[in-house]
Amino acid sequence: MNRREVLSHSARVAALLATVGLLPQPAHAAYNAAAFELKSMPDVVKGLGGGTPAESKDVTVTGPDIAENGAVVPVGASTTLPGVKRLLVLVEKNPSVLSAVFELTDAVDANVSTRVKMGQSSNVYAVAMMADGKVLFAQKEIKVTLGGCGG
Repeated sequence: MNRREVLSHSARVAALLATVGLLPQPAHAAYNAAAFELKSMPDVVKGLGGGTPAESKDVTVTGPDIAENGAVVPVGASTTLPGVKRLLVLVEKNPSVLSAVFELTDAVDANVSTRVKMGQSSNVYAVAMMADGKVLFAQKEIKVTLGGCGG
């Protein structure tokens, strides 16, 4: 088999895989631009279709007590409750309160982590939006010694 035949066969296989949907597709995030414009946790939750948030011991927010560099602060949100459809990470004193939205199913553990920018010391919220309409949250104060938003 020569090079031309190999390329021809490869192209046919790729075309067949594409027609049955077996080739990798780019991921598309569910992006709600309006939610990133809102300025408080209850407004963000309402903007994403949730009800009144209630504090819960079943939701956990993780992060350092003191972040030396506000440009990269590792934070996480988790819960062991079943039926979580969304986990949010919010930073109260950031220009955009909503920092991250994670869409979940029951097939994955509701345990996410990311890095956020924090311009100043602030409360960080982990919000779990449940399939039954409940909205639960936990909060943690993270002190920032060097600002990360524009500084």
